[in-house]
Amino acid sequence: MQGINTIMDEQQLKLTLKRLSHELIENHYPFTDTCIIGIQPRGVPVSDYITQYMLEVHPELNLRYGKLDITFYRDDFRGQIHIPSVTDLPFSIENKKVILIDDVLYTGRTIRAAMDALLDNGRAQKVELCILVDRKFSRELPIQPDYVGKSIDSIVTQKVKVFWGDEKKVVLYDSF
Repeated sequence: MQGINTIMDEQQLKLTLKRLSHELIENHYPFTDTCIIGIQPRGVPVSDYITQYMLEVHPELNLRYGKLDITFYRDDFRGQIHIPSVTDLPFSIENKKVILIDDVLYTGRTIRAAMDALLDNGRAQKVELCILVDRKFSRELPIQPDYVGKSIDSIVTQKVKVFWGDEKKVVLYDSF
């Protein structure tokens, strides 16, 4: 990866995730009619952290948390072999407020696919979007997040990657 810029180091990443958690708590406490769904695969570490942190801060919460696979709803991987993840929604989303969580919002196509997959699981009362990084000037679809960790300006040849291993960070790099 050439031209790597760290846009969030581990401390900034944790602070951002905690802030997003508190925003969700502020708007949805006590979560009686709200559920959180992480988009497979890259939204799951974000949603895992957020739900675990919310339960640390408010152990009394009865959080409904699920994971949504969108593999067969995508429109940008035609002609390739698809290896699906697992959808795990151990609750009904019917008439619930749903918070979709993903790592990076770029073109909006992943979120469109998630909306299609969500509709196959029921009709939510309301759907909100929580994003760790918003690449705000590259949308192909009219999709905007309700909760944003960090908004960045980037060009089409750049990529954003979130690392969850030993060194947790978010980087922006040139992909050409």
